[in-house]
Amino acid sequence: MRLQAVLIPPCVRGMYEELPRAQTFDLWIEGGDVISIAPSSEAPRGTLLSAFVDAHVHLDKTYTEGAVGAAAGDLAAAIARSAESRVRWTASDLRVRMSRALEDAWASGTRAMRTHLDWVSDDMPVALRVFEHLRDQWRGRIDLQMAALVPLELWADAAAADRIAAQVAVTAAGGTAALGAFVYRNEGLLDKLAHVFDVAQRHNLPLDFHVDEGLATDARGLRAIADLASVRGFARPIVCGHACSLSVQPPDEVLQTLQACVQAGIHLVALPTTNLYLQGAWDGTPVERGITRLREAAALGMQPCIASDNVADPFYPYGSYDLFETFGLAVQVAHLAPAQDWLGSITVHPAAAMGLAWDGRIAEGSPADLVCLSACDDHELLTPSGRRRSVIRKGRFL
Repeated sequence: MRLQAVLIPPCVRGMYEELPRAQTFDLWIEGGDVISIAPSSEAPRGTLLSAFVDAHVHLDKTYTEGAVGAAAGDLAAAIARSAESRVRWTASDLRVRMSRALEDAWASGTRAMRTHLDWVSDDMPVALRVFEHLRDQWRGRIDLQMAALVPLELWADAAAADRIAAQVAVTAAGGTAALGAFVYRNEGLLDKLAHVFDVAQRHNLPLDFHVDEGLATDARGLRAIADLASVRGFARPIVCGHACSLSVQPPDEVLQTLQACVQAGIHLVALPTTNLYLQGAWDGTPVERGITRLREAAALGMQPCIASDNVADPFYPYGSYDLFETFGLAVQVAHLAPAQDWLGSITVHPAAAMGLAWDGRIAEGSPADLVCLSACDDHELLTPSGRRRSVIRKGRFL
């Protein structure tokens, strides 16, 4: 297969980094890999990206909005509705909903996803076995990872924590799995976080937190995680999603927190759909929106990610698993310009956060798992015509 005169944004190039941003390339694909890349003299016919990586989703909750209703921007109500719904989940129900999500993501051009699974006691959730089955079924198409979303207080019970971590470690034997928690203004935060780090270090597992998902200026979970990671010399990857409180904190405090994250090597994930829906007042047009400090993080050398989060559940009753649509929303709400400079947030950056074997950079010898957009310049990326795409997996068009 030959792809002619495609733009490859610098952030996903694994070659020719010295060439101009607008340089077009011809690619030759054979046997599922890119075997040759050469500069082209022709006008661009589209934009080529590596397939998408969605670092933060909730496959167990997906498509439940019809049964439980939307929370109308109320995070506490969304949590309560989801908990009430969870007791009725069955393996059959979960398999149908989660499979539908994976089909949507696959058709849209996603090659890897990390899903958080609600884990509210030391009993193994029914969703875990469904996840493991689907992970094996989809292997070679979508690389599936999981993170156990455990109440922070439960990690303080050492026996329960070890039982949970042991089960996660068994799951990790078939692919990456992480320990996680919901962190927001918890009493005794440092002590409780220390328990999470303790069990992660005992079982040699990475961490993936929901952190500061609110607009309280005194929410400092992200800073606490960064400081703990540095003090302990924590060697496994740490991913932190949301960090909404950064959007309302003073600039000097934000800078100090982000610098601590850089020192700790933390991967930051922004989740614009859910946080635009949940954060900010609903009694009038909202001003505070809860999108984390993407531009400030990037200015310090961090490589932030953008992910889908919730789809059609109480936390966000709309949406789909088309990660590029979420990217377009983030570009507009966070003023991410030029847009093509941020395409790494859905390709190479989450690949690093998830520790994928392929870093997502397009080069000779890289996998031919690609998405070719119709867009031929930066502004066309967000137009309906520019978003039209061809998805190539293992060197073949879907």
